[in-house]
Amino acid sequence: MRVLQVDSGREWRGGQNQVWLLTRELRRVTGLEQILVTRQGSELARRVTGDGVTVRGTAWEIGLDPRAWWHLRRTITAFQPDVIHVHDSHALTLAATVAMGRTLVATRRVDFHVGRFGAWRRPDRIIAVSGAVKQILVRDGVAADAITVVPDGIDPDETRRAATPALDTRSQLRLSAQTLLAVNAAALVDHKDQRTLVRAAHYARPLEPDLHWIIAGEGPLRAAIEAEIARLELHDRVHLVGYVERVEALIAEANVFVMSSKEEGLGSVILNALALGRPVVATAAGGIPEILPADVLVPVGSADALAQKVVDVLRGPAHVPPPFPSRFSARAMADGVLDVYQALS
Repeated sequence: MRVLQVDSGREWRGGQNQVWLLTRELRRVTGLEQILVTRQGSELARRVTGDGVTVRGTAWEIGLDPRAWWHLRRTITAFQPDVIHVHDSHALTLAATVAMGRTLVATRRVDFHVGRFGAWRRPDRIIAVSGAVKQILVRDGVAADAITVVPDGIDPDETRRAATPALDTRSQLRLSAQTLLAVNAAALVDHKDQRTLVRAAHYARPLEPDLHWIIAGEGPLRAAIEAEIARLELHDRVHLVGYVERVEALIAEANVFVMSSKEEGLGSVILNALALGRPVVATAAGGIPEILPADVLVPVGSADALAQKVVDVLRGPAHVPPPFPSRFSARAMADGVLDVYQALS
């Protein structure tokens, strides 16, 4: 079986991490040959190449880059794939026009609504990363039997290895070794809703005065988040630290990991926190309730509830991490994707 993986790969986020893990796991499957088309020189291209998987890099400076379209068309003609698997909307839009009758699979990682006449009507099968994503697609008119739920997965052992050596974040921020840290790691975009997180820090301050909040990530809303921190006079308690390459090491230093999303396909970074044994508090957005129990979830957008839940977790009994759920392993994810390929071949 020949599989062409396609991801625009212009940034390194959770979706690109999943593509990397998928290609790595599928490399072990006898009789399966795969090529990845992605942005030349990207972090995704670098990691996949390092694992010995063929990468055909291309210029991909904008989402619907015509140079990527031509490169994709030439690759399909030369490789003759049995399955084309796209991993984001831009990749789907380009691939759908040059699939040449081949089986087209698309992974949907966000719980945003899809347009009535958009490209998401084109795939032979959509892989939804959560039941919540599937529900949105069905609500928008996609046939339920055209959607298969395969949750994202991680390699928990690799996550633990990546967390060492420690970053010593407290020292870098000139905090004492006993300072409590609530950590959020996500792109600074609207649906991650870090402004609610900042307001939660405001509500939590009188409850837990020495609690500090770290927001790791970059994005277009950085200025708006900085303005919210200034408005609430939290510059000494909320730390915007930008993109952190070794985010696992940062999460490992947290007393609690916090997600404030108002929309979330699954929230795979939560899996990293679970693998590292960190307690998690999150909003009940999208697929997050499919990972976490109800007693650590709060309503979307409720800053005061988020603050109270974080404080309750910090003041509660010592956290004993449960075993990492095997259904969220990278191997389980790849097995589910392979089942989809085989069902369509």
